[in-house]
Amino acid sequence: MMKVLFDTAKANELARDGEMESTVKAILEDAKPEAAYFVAEEGQRSAVLFVNFDQPSDLPRFAEPWFLAFGATITVQPAMTAEDLAGAAAGIEAAVRRFG
Repeated sequence: MMKVLFDTAKANELARDGEMESTVKAILEDAKPEAAYFVAEEGQRSAVLFVNFDQPSDLPRFAEPWFLAFGATITVQPAMTAEDLAGAAAGIEAAVRRFG
């Protein structure tokens, strides 16, 4: 899960120039997130994206467009689907046996 907080001044500039929608659309077309939600967080325009990282070096591919276009602040947090969680059961059980 990736949270994107847009810099207000840069986002306002794109909005005034009529480029906000096309810029967001272009970034999403490249990133191909599983889901994208747009919210207000901490009083700022924000996005919550669900993207698949195959490896840590994928981070710049997802984050740099937001940094460059919107001066964004990015937070990345691992997230699992219910199917992923089911696949983690053996690891959870091993941790319980050892530390629980």
